[in-house]
Amino acid sequence: MHIGLIGLGKMGANMRTRLRQAGHEVTGYDPRPEVTDVASVAELAESLPTPRLVWVMVPSGSPTRDTVAALAEVLTDGDLVVDGGNSRYTDDQHNADLLSAKGIRYVDCGVSGGVWGLENGYGLMAGGAEADIEFAMPIFDALRPPGERADGFVHAGPVGAGHYAKMVHNGIEYGLMHAYGEGYELLCAESLITDVPGTLRAWTHGTVIRSWLLDLLVEAVQADPSLAKISDYTTDSGEGRWTVEEAIRHSVPANVISAALFARFASRQDNGSPALKAVSALRNQFGGHAVKRADS
Repeated sequence: MHIGLIGLGKMGANMRTRLRQAGHEVTGYDPRPEVTDVASVAELAESLPTPRLVWVMVPSGSPTRDTVAALAEVLTDGDLVVDGGNSRYTDDQHNADLLSAKGIRYVDCGVSGGVWGLENGYGLMAGGAEADIEFAMPIFDALRPPGERADGFVHAGPVGAGHYAKMVHNGIEYGLMHAYGEGYELLCAESLITDVPGTLRAWTHGTVIRSWLLDLLVEAVQADPSLAKISDYTTDSGEGRWTVEEAIRHSVPANVISAALFARFASRQDNGSPALKAVSALRNQFGGHAVKRADS
C-alpha cells in the first residue's frame, strides 16, 4: 500500500520506517527539508494513488486542524485522512465534517508506543466508519505489535472514539507513573533498603505490578540511582486534564488520575519530590519527552 504521512517528528519518522519495513510505500511530508520526501502537502497528494490514504502525525490543536483544512483543499472524493496525533476527541467531528463536505473520509486513531514503537509496534485505538477502518487495516496491521490483532488494535467506535480511548489511556498512564514514583521515593527513604534499583528490578518478573513502565523505571534508576541529574519539574501534554474534565462531566470519581495531574502542577512550584523525578524520568524513557535538568 502507498500512503502519505504528514509529520516526521519522533513518532512520525519511526512510523514511516516501520511501515517501509513492512513493505508499504510511504511518502512523507514535514516542513523541515532535511527529513521530508516532498516539498508541500499538494505535492504529497499528487504523489499518491487514488483513493488516497494520508496519515497525520502533528501536534494537537491548531496544527492538526490547519493540516486537515489544507488536505481538504488538495484531496478528492473517496480519499481518507487518519489523524494519528493526540487531538482532543471534540475536534474529530469538526474535522470529519470539514472533509465530508468534499467527499473525503476521516478516521481518528489514538497511538501509543512512544519512541519504542518502531521496535515494539504501536497500540492503536481507532474511531470511524467500518468501511474506512477496513480500508486502512493494512496500515494498522503494519503499525501494531505482532500477534493477535485484538491485543494491539481496537475499532473503538465512531468518529471521536479513538481519541477518547487514547485520552483515557493517557489518564491511566498518569496514575500508574505516579504510583511507581511514590514507591520509588518510599524505598529511597527507608535505610533498610540498600539496593533500590535492585528492588525495583526484582519486581519486573512474576509480580502483580510488573509492567513495561516498571521496566523503564528500572532502566532510569540503574543509570542514575538518585535521579540527581533530573529535575522533578514535570509537564503535561493535555490528555490528563481532558480525562479529569471528562470524569467531572460523567460524575466518575477519578481520584488517582486527578491526584497524579495535580502532583504535576505541584512539581512546577519551588519544592519538588523524588516521586516526580521518577515520573519525569519515565516520560523521557517511553516517549522521549524532554526533561528539565536538575542544574537548570
